[in-house]
Amino acid sequence: MSTRKLILTALLCGLAIIVAGGIKLFQVASDTKEVEVLALGTITKLADMTVSVTGINQTPEATLATVTMVGVDGADATEGWRLLSGGAVRAPITLTEPDVADVNEVCTVTNAETTITCVVAFEPSDGSVTVAYIRGGAQSQWSK
Repeated sequence: MSTRKLILTALLCGLAIIVAGGIKLFQVASDTKEVEVLALGTITKLADMTVSVTGINQTPEATLATVTMVGVDGADATEGWRLLSGGAVRAPITLTEPDVADVNEVCTVTNAETTITCVVAFEPSDGSVTVAYIRGGAQSQWSK
């Protein structure tokens, strides 16, 4: 093959890549994704876990989310929970004082047959907060 044909083939391939990239960019720019924020107490199933947030309590020591969970035996009950507040995503923390807001049931492990109700603690936050749960590539969110 001559040099001219190779250069012309390379230019055509480059043009095809640019056109395909432009089409994909247009598709992504026009793609809208709605995020549903559930009301407190709404139950949802994510993968193999059925969960709900029944209450959110903001104290000076911590933001406490009361949750219910059922579906898996022995899983870490705090894994997958996140707090969205002030433009930041926060992971759960471990409570250092057992008497914070009279919390008796701190989340530890889940059960496959019995629904547990427990409290997931996060760093203190001001303003409106949203509690999210992520499992199996899906996410649900609750807000007051």
